[in-house]
This record gives sequence, C-alpha cells and structure tokens, in this order.
Amino acid sequence: MITCYIKYIIDPNKLEEFEHYAKLWIPLVNKFGGQHHGYFLPSEGANNIAYALFSFASLAEYEVYRQHSFQDAECLSAFEYAKTTQCIVSYERSFLRPVLG
Repeated sequence: MITCYIKYIIDPNKLEEFEHYAKLWIPLVNKFGGQHHGYFLPSEGANNIAYALFSFASLAEYEVYRQHSFQDAECLSAFEYAKTTQCIVSYERSFLRPVLG
C-alpha cells in the first residue's frame, strides 16, 4: 500500500472554495480505486495550510489513477475549478508507506 500525502498552501480568503474542491476529489479518488482518508483544513495555527491523504494498493495503481484523472471529465472539471478560483497557491506531494499492526 502507498499513501499519497499532499500539503497545500491555500489562499485563506478562499477557504470555502478549497473545501468545495476537496469535496469534489474525495469521490474521484475512490472512483479510480483509491481510498481517500480525507482533507484536513486549517483550524488552529496556520490559516493557509491544508492536507489530503489517500491510498492505493501500489504506486503503479496510483500512476494509473493519475493517467485516468487527466482524461476524466469530472477530474478535469475539478482541476479547472481550482484554477479558476485560485484557491490553491501551491502544493507538494509525498508518498508514504504505512506501518500497520
């Protein structure tokens, strides 16, 4: 299993827009075989940092999801929403290997 960890720098004045973006992606990751663990929005502390975590059975399956996401109409719409609203300033993606039980 591989877990994708995304740290977002968001525009704190567009938190509602980012939350909408997050709600768009959760079912899309699941649609392509992943398991979304949620988005985590600012509460206390920094007001411009958000996180997302989702897993795939392997890095190869994640790569298939990425390829499909660039061709899927719903995914393209979500990408466009983020671009239009400019709710995301930047992001960094890392991959983690969970240690379970």
